Amino acid sequence: MRTLISNNTASVRLNRKKNKALKAFSRNYDLYLLILPVILYFAIFKYWPMYGVQIAFKDFIATRGIWGSPWVGIKHFSRFYNSYYFWDLIFNTLGISLYSLALGFPAPILLALMMNESRSKSLKKIVQTVTYAPHFLSTVVIVSVLVAFLSPRSGLINQIIKLLGRDPIYFMAEPKWFKTLYALSGIWQNAGWGSIIYMAALAGIDTEIYEAAMVDGASKFKRLIYITLPFLMPTAVTLLILNAGSLMNVGFEKVFLMQNERNLESSDVISTFVYRSGMISAEYSFSAAVGLFNSIINFILLISVNKTSKKLTETSLW
Repeated sequence: MRTLISNNTASVRLNRKKNKALKAFSRNYDLYLLILPVILYFAIFKYWPMYGVQIAFKDFIATRGIWGSPWVGIKHFSRFYNSYYFWDLIFNTLGISLYSLALGFPAPILLALMMNESRSKSLKKIVQTVTYAPHFLSTVVIVSVLVAFLSPRSGLINQIIKLLGRDPIYFMAEPKWFKTLYALSGIWQNAGWGSIIYMAALAGIDTEIYEAAMVDGASKFKRLIYITLPFLMPTAVTLLILNAGSLMNVGFEKVFLMQNERNLESSDVISTFVYRSGMISAEYSFSAAVGLFNSIINFILLISVNKTSKKLTETSLW
């Protein structure tokens, strides 16, 4: 009897939950329709291709397909880890990412602060237009401009070096310049666009706080330190966590276009290695294993940085 009553109670509760869910859906069906394309995009292009990740644990044979290929476990992961180029790829990938992050992360913050302090609206619009524009250029155009400016024969930079009485430098062929060129060109391309979110955060600061600080005699520098920066910190920390979660994902296109045989020792990263292994050498299983290894490291970094940030700053993604 008690079992029957408890089952009836459970079914009644389940029906109530279903009715509430249906009512909520009917009230907000337009919002669900708006988000439906996004869900379909991620389901089709992000989650469904994960089905093919299993070839990292197999010796993939095209004629047998994914399911018919023989299982080899972590053979390809061991091969990558024990290879002579493993640490070179890791150091190059992390080196370029950390160097770009160290130089590029503060750039949009500083740009947003400078535009926020500008009293001239016309100057602010000009700066915004000039700094936003490079973001819309393709990577091919960015690298082409870089090559043209740094050409040892006709490049503007080397012409200035010649005027100073020094020998021209072949920037694109010297390994020691690769990280700097990659990072600085990234700042030029993305600093203006990245400053938009910080400008939005600055616009949300109540002007009465600044007015109260001015009445108390706070200088511009003190208002910056004690009001502006604390308001920007949650936004900055959130973006830092997201950037830390993609440290191992150095942009393939830009690195590949800037890469040549002479700078290969500092420009060869995991993404270019995966391209050569998979597309050129046709080692599909091995390249999939290297790519999966890269994704796992990124996932671990994201979780670790998010957890550390939550403890230290109480700001996190979840």
